[in-house]
Amino acid sequence: MDRPWARVPDWVGPALRPELLGATEEIIAAVRAGVPEYARPLEGRFGRRITEGVSVALNQFVDLLGVDAAPGDLRVYRALGQLEHREGRTLAALQSAYQVGTRTAWRRIAGSPAARQLPPEVIFALAEALFTYVEQLGAASVAGWAYEDARNAGSVQTRRHALVELLARQPSAPVAEVERVAAAAAWRLPERLVALVVEEAVAVAARLPGAIGANLDPVGVALVPVPERPVPGRTAWQDRVTIAVRDRPAVLGPVVELARASRSVARAQAAWPLHVAGLLGRAQAGLIRADEHLLALLLAAEPELAAELCEHALAPLHALPAGAGARGEQTLRAWLDAHGDVSVAAATLHVHPQTVRYRLAALREVFGDALDDPGARLEVAIALRMTHPAPPDATDPPS
Repeated sequence: MDRPWARVPDWVGPALRPELLGATEEIIAAVRAGVPEYARPLEGRFGRRITEGVSVALNQFVDLLGVDAAPGDLRVYRALGQLEHREGRTLAALQSAYQVGTRTAWRRIAGSPAARQLPPEVIFALAEALFTYVEQLGAASVAGWAYEDARNAGSVQTRRHALVELLARQPSAPVAEVERVAAAAAWRLPERLVALVVEEAVAVAARLPGAIGANLDPVGVALVPVPERPVPGRTAWQDRVTIAVRDRPAVLGPVVELARASRSVARAQAAWPLHVAGLLGRAQAGLIRADEHLLALLLAAEPELAAELCEHALAPLHALPAGAGARGEQTLRAWLDAHGDVSVAAATLHVHPQTVRYRLAALREVFGDALDDPGARLEVAIALRMTHPAPPDATDPPS
């Protein structure tokens, strides 16, 4: 670390001490006049800290002249930075105060009788020593301000974490409790919101206006305010969510009123494991909406009953030889998705329509009347959606 005060002759300090120590009030007055945030009476903790900071700085600077040592205890200036943050003053105001104070101190030094007798090289070294010294004091104050800012942000995030958990709770918490926790978390309660389930929910929420997030277990939840009407000239909230999520797997719950926030959270959380497992008909990466997959959520809510339905509805397929069963499953999927249109199903399967008719005839033999009964056909369609599509059969003839 450069210590320019070591290059100042050691006799300079005693010569300048009376002049510098007498500048305390002048420096404080200049700061109060030059920085609007400090234009206030020197009362209480604020007055004590400012006076102490200037006095200790001047004494310590004089003691350092001619000495090859680092500045002593900087806790006073770190504490000053913390106090500035707690009292709501900005980092810019703090840095301006240091600049004004340094210029005032230098004018006092340069105009003193002792300084007029110093050779130019000593004057230059003295100026460099003063500005470097104050830079180090300022750095300590900035570190204190930043520490307080980080601690305060952490405290706010802790309260927001508690708020997300409260709003996700079932049954819903009393309105008065929600309002109290929201006020402590500095979050304006929206009329409508949507739950977003995503990893790193706190970071994602920070990219969404008005949103809060909590990194819950096993996956985070963000609560995103939804405007009643789109704001002209702004990107729709759905697009903002997509941009904020980027390529992460994520699930949006339904848009709900604040009082039903837990419903949106519950729907999104229920869809999350299905989405990351690739069971909702799309790739694992990307954003999906839970309310577009209600059938899958319904089936996942009663897994044993769903498994029985699947086993019962597809029993005729399971009784066929492996190759015939796979072809039958593909054909049934395509035919049901095409609402019984043989030509569309054939195009999907890349086979001739007559091939589809032949397969359907074979399937009717094993399914009996089930494929013509609306209720039974619905059970088959649901069961097929619960299973992964079988791989295409390479022996299928070309269309």
